[in-house]
Amino acid sequence: MSANSFGSLSKLQVGGKSYDIYRLDAVEGSARLPYSLKVLLENLLRTEDGANVTAEHIRALAQWDAKAKPSKEIQFTPARVIMQDFTGVPCVVDLATMREAVRDLGGDPTKINPLAPAEMVIDHSVIVEYFGSPQAFERNVQVEYERNKERYQFLRWGQTAFDEFKVVPPGTGIVHQVNIEHLARVVFDRDGVAYPDTCVGTDSHTTMENGIGVLGWGVGGIEAEAAMLGQPISMLIPRVVGFKLTGELPAGTTATDLVLTITEMLREHGVVGKFVEFYGEGVHALPLANRATIGNMSPEFGSTCAIFPIDDETLNYLRLTGRSDEQVALVEAYAKEQGMWLDPSVEPEFSEYLELDLSTVVPSLAGPKRPQDRISLSDAKQTWRRDVQNYVKVALGPADEASAESFPASDSPAVGHDGAGDKPRHVDANGSGRPHKPVPVTLEDGTSFELDHGHVAVAAITSCTNTSNPYVMIGAALLAKKAVEKGLTRKPWVKTSLAPGSQVVTDYYERAGLTPYLDKIGFNLVGYGCTTCIGNTGPLQPEISKAVNDNDLAVTAVLSGNRNFEGRISPDVKMNYLASPPLVIAYALAGTMDIDILNDPIAEGTDGPVYLRDIWPAAEEVAEIVESSIGKEMFTKDYADVFKGDERWRGLDIPTGDLFEWDDASTYVRKAPYFDGMGAEPEPVSDIHGARVLAKLGDSVTTDHISPAGSIKAGTPAAQYLQDNGVAVKDFNSYGSRRGNHEVMIRGTFANIRLRNQLLDDVEGGYTRDFTQEGAPQAFIYDAAQNYAAQGTPLVVLAGKEYGSGSSRDWAAKGTALLGVRAVIAQSYERIHRSNLIGLGVLPLQFKEGDSAESLGLTGTETFDITGVTALNEGGVPSEVAVKADGKEFTVDVRIDTPGEADYYRNGGILQYVLRNLIRK
Repeated sequence: MSANSFGSLSKLQVGGKSYDIYRLDAVEGSARLPYSLKVLLENLLRTEDGANVTAEHIRALAQWDAKAKPSKEIQFTPARVIMQDFTGVPCVVDLATMREAVRDLGGDPTKINPLAPAEMVIDHSVIVEYFGSPQAFERNVQVEYERNKERYQFLRWGQTAFDEFKVVPPGTGIVHQVNIEHLARVVFDRDGVAYPDTCVGTDSHTTMENGIGVLGWGVGGIEAEAAMLGQPISMLIPRVVGFKLTGELPAGTTATDLVLTITEMLREHGVVGKFVEFYGEGVHALPLANRATIGNMSPEFGSTCAIFPIDDETLNYLRLTGRSDEQVALVEAYAKEQGMWLDPSVEPEFSEYLELDLSTVVPSLAGPKRPQDRISLSDAKQTWRRDVQNYVKVALGPADEASAESFPASDSPAVGHDGAGDKPRHVDANGSGRPHKPVPVTLEDGTSFELDHGHVAVAAITSCTNTSNPYVMIGAALLAKKAVEKGLTRKPWVKTSLAPGSQVVTDYYERAGLTPYLDKIGFNLVGYGCTTCIGNTGPLQPEISKAVNDNDLAVTAVLSGNRNFEGRISPDVKMNYLASPPLVIAYALAGTMDIDILNDPIAEGTDGPVYLRDIWPAAEEVAEIVESSIGKEMFTKDYADVFKGDERWRGLDIPTGDLFEWDDASTYVRKAPYFDGMGAEPEPVSDIHGARVLAKLGDSVTTDHISPAGSIKAGTPAAQYLQDNGVAVKDFNSYGSRRGNHEVMIRGTFANIRLRNQLLDDVEGGYTRDFTQEGAPQAFIYDAAQNYAAQGTPLVVLAGKEYGSGSSRDWAAKGTALLGVRAVIAQSYERIHRSNLIGLGVLPLQFKEGDSAESLGLTGTETFDITGVTALNEGGVPSEVAVKADGKEFTVDVRIDTPGEADYYRNGGILQYVLRNLIRK
């Protein structure tokens, strides 16, 4: 490595070994920067090349104006890329396709190769088909391999064909936990140069690594592919929100309660596109696991990252998780030498400031459909009764009106009782109450019960957010132990599951002797993966599903996940609540949300009523078991051969060669279409004429609404395609597992069962009006898009605020582009989806402040012309373009925010841009 224009290259001696480092103090102004910007500054110093990264970029960052609106573009080069299999398979498909495209353009296909470490953890494919038995884990894994054999063979090929690409096989853990426990370096040592570990990932919760001081965030799969190929990520120097923590968490609260509180605060404050950095004396009171939990949920509050600087707690965690003494010493020495060590007495300069006294945090839930909708546990029953009115028609009865102060009168569709007992009642069309009777259900094994609104149908200890945290996981197991000792078990209508983030969790459960108690109440191990958090809940028992759907019951799910969007968890469940693992178990024991869980008995035990306080473990008890049950040797053992896999993995037949041999009969992996007909030079950018609206959408439309996700429903275009290709209904699998097949994914785009396309009245699902047909009848979105394509008609999407929030699903953009959508016009965007649209050649446009489709009188039935886009051909980026929709004319902002993004758009996408550059070189 050579010195840059600042002469910042010097030596760092650690334990007798010498490292080259790029000193931050060589740049004037660096000392005042927040930790996160110091990491970015080092990145620029190390990658300065006079072209992508110049001395001017470095000075701009060092002289950062904390209060200014972001306007300075820099090029960030992450040290590595991490993927999970749902988003990772398309990445490998695209890389394999790019090799063929390079060959076709006369280049060397082996030049398509990761230039930095790229690691994938297979964690998104296991589905909870089986639960509540000792055989659940083995049976779920067996089904996983049967369903995903083609994908896994393809990934094993990729591991042999590409350099610097490694795969962590199924059944190991969740990507983010494996990352912080093993893969994250915190400080890299590569070719004798020491530098901060930075990592982008194809999953939005990559930010979990922020908890150990690693700067990174979720990007779209296409952006990740470009990063793997050495393409820097174009970004504006961000605003940084300083979040000061003081005090300590009170007894009875958990990291989940804390992160739901922070999510609520930051969503209200507004941090989309900003960095969040934690500081203050309260940080020292947070165990590393709690920091990781907060970092993990950065996408839920909308920030790019949510980072904690390095301190002694970071080092202790690295030692615990089996990092070498040499590595820990390097992290400490580097952080202190570069001014990156957390000093609680020093307040860096921030753009904005927030503060939370940890002692004010109370036990909480979030729901029923957004993670930022925090509910104090003491208000959970009343809040459920208020919110259920949006899902079913039930009315308050006299007995409960006094206790539900905000509830409508009994002639309004709100939750209530008949005054005689604890039974809700329906309301007929004229508002008069008619008794609602719970639905009798008899399961196959003869178990009988009555099912009602609010009953908990799914209780899942799941997700990277909480199953990585030993305090909440031990707390849950201790609660299970106390419940068993009092004679409690789950209610028979609750589908229970335990899916830890890594094998270390089950190791410490075994050492603490807690596994039998979890098994006893139905929380048997079902797999090491994301499961319910990403919608891999599996089917409810048929009798329960039938009762729910035949009677339109608003049953609930309680999960320890990070997302509870509509339609995500289960097609049978309307209301979803996020909770800590101990509360997940408590609600499984109670069986209903219609309970004051702090004051009512949750169940009848062998010696009478049992209250939550009777079984809630003390903080000291949890800490004692965490201390005595978790050791370094667990991590060392479980990660010793982490890329090797079990006999199933090693026994897979794999193809060989630098180019993949595509199987035309495969319904899982198909050659990507993005480079079909691509020339060595891009075509000029054109304006958009004669476009029709494919979908008119409201606020908070998430990537879950847009991207194909969850199970593939019979009768849909995707199901029809699979059946036409000989796939039986039982083998449909999930959309996520078929992300390597664009034919399936196009057909599932905008097909979420809860999507509300305002072109139609009171219709949910993947439907639109097809204006190619007389009378513009209702049609599947995919079918209508094909008809528009046959006529050569471009498409647009109209949307409200926070368009594309949620996971960094690249298929939300890929599917949009492949359906023929040329532009999206929204009131505002979430960061990742806006970037992904540009990366697929879709133009993101934004209504002017105060404008919306409604205020402009747009119905979605108009024909659109968008002019001024061709200004991009002149090298710049127009700030706005003109839109004409029949008789209405207005201007919208162009949300291509950086020159780098403009280059991607001119080339038809980021991969085309990278590919053409490789050919030129």
